[in-house]
This record gives sequence, structure tokens and C-alpha cells, in this order.
Amino acid sequence: MNVIFGVIGAVIGAIVAFVIQAVLMKKKTDKVLNDAEKEGERIKKDKVFQAKERFLKLKEEHEVKIKDRERKLQSTEDRVKNKEASLSKQIENATRSEKQSVQSQASLDGKIDAYKKKEAELDQQHQKIVGELSKISGMSSEDAKTSLMDSLKDEARTSAMAHINEITEEAKLNANREARKIVVQTIQRVATEQAVENSVSVFNIESDEVKGRIIGREGRNIRALEAATGVEIIVDDTPEAIILSCFDPIRREIARLALHQLVSDGRIHPARIEEVVSKTKKQLNEEIAETGRRTCIDLGIHGLHAELVRMIGRMKYRSSYGQNLLQHSREVANLCAIMAAELGLNVKLAKRAGLLHDIGKVPDEEPELPHAILGMKMAEKYGEKPDVCNAIGAHHDEVEMTTLVSPIVQVCDAISGARPGARREVVESYIKRLKDLENLALGYDGVSTAYAIQAGRELRVLVESEKISDVRADELSFEISQRIQTEMTYPGQVKVTLIREKRAVNYAK
Repeated sequence: MNVIFGVIGAVIGAIVAFVIQAVLMKKKTDKVLNDAEKEGERIKKDKVFQAKERFLKLKEEHEVKIKDRERKLQSTEDRVKNKEASLSKQIENATRSEKQSVQSQASLDGKIDAYKKKEAELDQQHQKIVGELSKISGMSSEDAKTSLMDSLKDEARTSAMAHINEITEEAKLNANREARKIVVQTIQRVATEQAVENSVSVFNIESDEVKGRIIGREGRNIRALEAATGVEIIVDDTPEAIILSCFDPIRREIARLALHQLVSDGRIHPARIEEVVSKTKKQLNEEIAETGRRTCIDLGIHGLHAELVRMIGRMKYRSSYGQNLLQHSREVANLCAIMAAELGLNVKLAKRAGLLHDIGKVPDEEPELPHAILGMKMAEKYGEKPDVCNAIGAHHDEVEMTTLVSPIVQVCDAISGARPGARREVVESYIKRLKDLENLALGYDGVSTAYAIQAGRELRVLVESEKISDVRADELSFEISQRIQTEMTYPGQVKVTLIREKRAVNYAK
């Protein structure tokens, strides 16, 4: 019984709990529904409010657009009315001027007839005067015209030459002053050693005993060294010295370094020579690449192709007229940078062109092309800019200059090569240039003597006063200077001084 009552109590408790939970769930559901209805009403009110605001805003914008359109229509209507008024005035003026022109046409026709009659009378009088002048002078009108034109031509030519000389002198004065200022400032700001650096061609040894070890048994060591390096080794009676003879300074440097290592090590035999020469070549190639990189870093030049950097390093072992090519190129690059800065041009571009201008002198092969053209082709091959390529190719006037950097490179190259102590000049070519200067002047009629002085930078021409007048002297000086400029190659500039002197000498006895 107890069990039955317990079960019934549990069931009744479960029913009561279920009823209570259902009541609670209904209250909670009603509350959620009420909250949802309130939230929906709030959202609805917000949306309605936002829609009203949007409607008002669109309405205002529409009204503004309508007002703008009305204003534009009104202005267009005003312009049309103004144009109509202007056209009406123009039509009235045209009608009035047409009436006036019709009235004046009759008077104009009368004036034209009078002018024609007057012109016919003047022609008759002119022919009569010409006939009388021909009788008096004994010359026809054509001869008189020719004579007058010849005299006027001579007078005009003389006046024009004098005027040209004045303009030329004034232009030269101003141009020379500015150019001299820029060049002097550029040279003053670049400090360069005056001594010429030459490639080593003599290998010094401590004693003459080393010569025998270098020659080897029956000359096998020296033959192996010559075959490995391509350098002729001359061992003569010169004390404590061996001469290395080769046209290629890089080979000569390899031979010098290999000899130094062999002599220092003491082991000299053909196998050792080949090994040392091979290592020396590799070391020298690395040194060349490092020299090129260091040069570019020192000058602040970036982005060069690796092959161009290697060729810049090879310049260290090349010389031009006794001037080290790498030193010359660095000097030209610095000069170009300063001159470009003075002229307001691209400094980095000018410095780059100055460094690469002689790159055609250090190719791996030796093609039969001028070094300027070869350097331009190499620069184009390795992706340099057209301005740099043109400056390289045009610095000896072998291609036409198309950029402002090209003349700067040409001028700076001349400055670096022409300064005292920079280069050695062959005596024969120097004397020939002076003789060519003098012979060019002596080829003109009326020139008695000519002297090239100041190392060929001035030409003094003495003329015969009976054959050359003062006016002709100016012309002759100008002609000689132009021929020198177009026909001869020279560093710097040549001053042409023409001297005309007349002496009257008598003796009182």
C-alpha cells in the first residue's frame, strides 16, 4: 500500500510540476512576444522616420536641381536675346555700309581712271629721262643697272663683313667669358695628380743569381713562363732587372705577379709555373672586378651591368698616350658632374657617361672599329640609356650629338687629356701638327710667312700689305680659323693672329 501511495504521490507531483512549468513557459512566451512586438514597433517607427528624412533630402536635392536648371535656362535665354539684338545691329550696319559702298563705288571708278592716266604720263616721262641719260652717259639702262648693282654689292659685302665681325666678336666675348668661367670653376674643384702613372715593364730582382733559376736548364723555365703568359721575358746584362715585353698590359701584369710569387717561393719549374700563372690570372680577374666595383661605389654610380663593371676594372691596366685610362675616366666623370651641375643638367647621367666614355678601349676582342663607336655599341648592348650611348659615341665627333650631355663629355675629355703632365705626345706627330698649321696658312695668296707658337695653340700669319687690305685681313683671319676648325684635329683652341704691316723706309744722304 505504501508503495502504491508513493507512486500516486510521485505521479501527482510530476503532474503538478508539469502544470507549473507550462504556466511559467506560457508567461515567458507571452513576455517574449510582447518584447518582440515592442521591438518591431520601434524598428517600424525608425524606418518610417528614416524614410521621411530620405524623402525630404531627395526633395531638397530635386528642388536644387530644378532651380539650377531654371537658372541655366534663364541664362541661355538671356544669351539668345543678346545674340538676336547683336545680329539685328549687325544687319542694320551691313545694310548701311552697303548703301555707302554703292555710293562711293562711282567716285572710286573715277579716281581709278585718273590714276591710270597719271601712270601712263609718268611712264612716258620715265622713258624720256632714261633715253636722255643713256645719250649723256653712253651706257644702256642694263649696263647702268649692272654697274650700280656691282658697286652696291661690294659696299654691302664690306658693311656686312664688318657687321658680322662685330657680332661675332661680341658673341665670342660673351660665350668665352661664360665658358671660361664654367671650365675654370670645374677644373679648380677637381684635384688630380699631375704625375703620369705608367704600367710596370721592369721586374726587379735581389741578385743576378735569380736570373739563372728563372731561365732554368736549357731555358725550359723561361719558355714555359712565356708560353703560359704570352709575354716576352728579356734577360740581359741589366743588373738586378728583368724586362717584360708585351703590348697587353694585363698579360704583363700577370707575368710580373707570377714572377714575384715564383721568386718569393723559390720553387721554379714548368709545372709550378703553370700552376702559379693560373692562380695569378684568377686573382687578377677578381682584382679587376673589385676595382670596377670600388670605382663605381666611389663615384656613386649604380645599376651598371656586371660586364661594364669588369671593363671599368680593366681600365686600370690600360693607358692612353701614357695616361692611365682608369684615372683619366674617373677624372672625366668628376669634371662632367661638376660641369653638369653648373649648367643645371642631370649630374648622375653626366658622371655615368664620363666614366664610360672610353669603355671601347678595353674590349676582350680587338674589332676594327673606332673606340668611341665600339664603346657606344657595348653600352647599347648592356642596356645603358640612349643619352649615355650618344655621349660615348660622339665624344670624338664620329656620330652626331643629340643630347646636351655629349658636348660636356667631349669638353671634359679634352680638359683631362690636355692638362700639363697628363699625356705624352709623340714628337713626330707634334711637329707634323705644327707644320700642317703653318702650311695651311701659307696656302693663301698674299701670306708671306706663318709661325705656329705656344705648342700649336696660336698661329701668327704675316701678310703682304700690297696684296691684303685691312678688310681682307679680317676676312682671311676668319677663313683660316674656319679651315683649322673643320680640317684639323687639335686639343683646346687655336688662336689665329693675322699681322699686316706697311713700312716706308727712305735714306737721307
